Amino acid sequence: MRSRALLFGAFLVLFSCSPQGSSPQIELSLIGPESQNIVVNVEIADDPGARARGLMSRTALGAEEGMLFVFEEEKPLAFWMKNTLIPLDVLYFNTEGWFVSVDTMPPCTKDPCPQYPSAGPARYALEMNAGWAEAHDVGTGWKIELER
Repeated sequence: MRSRALLFGAFLVLFSCSPQGSSPQIELSLIGPESQNIVVNVEIADDPGARARGLMSRTALGAEEGMLFVFEEEKPLAFWMKNTLIPLDVLYFNTEGWFVSVDTMPPCTKDPCPQYPSAGPARYALEMNAGWAEAHDVGTGWKIELER
C-alpha cells in the first residue's frame, strides 16, 4: 500500500512539469468498494499558484472533467468558492487515496465566502461538477488511482 502511495506521488511529480500558466492533465480512476471504476480527466493543481487559481472564472466544466488539488502533506483541508462561477463538488482523499468526505459548493455571491472543510486529514481534493459524487454514488470505501 505504501509503495502505491509513493508511485502515486512520483507520477504526480512527473506530470507537474508543465509550461507556466497551463495545468497538466491526467486520467484519474475512482475505484468503488464493489469494483466500480470511473475514469475522469483532471487538471493537476499542485503548487500554491495553481491551487489558488483552481477553477476560478470558468463558465463550464465537462461532465467527466475536474481538477485534482495535490498538497505536500496530509492535513485538514478547506475549500471556498471565491470567484468561482459554477457549482462544484469537492471530494477529499487521504495520502493513500481513500475517500475522506465530500461537499457540494455553490458559487459564492457575497463576502465572506463560506468554507467547506474536509471531515478529516486529506492530501488530495477533487473538484467536479456539483452533483457528480451523488450521481456516481461516490463515498465511503472509494479510492483514487492514476491511470497508467
